Amino acid sequence: MKPNFEAMTKAELRAYVLEHRDDLDALESLFSRHSPDSTTLRFALPQTEEEWQQQLEIIRPILEKDREREMQRKQTTDESAESSNE
Repeated sequence: MKPNFEAMTKAELRAYVLEHRDDLDALESLFSRHSPDSTTLRFALPQTEEEWQQQLEIIRPILEKDREREMQRKQTTDESAESSNE
């Protein structure tokens, strides 16, 4: 029986794929988590405390949004697992 890839964190799934390189379902699940539309933010190394704070103000909302999205995904997969066990 295969594990529930949707319930795994990205790090857990990556570790699983590295151990089970022939498992195409796991690999597909890992690749599906990467969005080709995602953007990369690059910042210069802050030279002052003010620059550090400015970068934090930009990054913090992005990280919070990602955290909320991950929690929603996990909650959805948990609910799916519970309903399938009933």
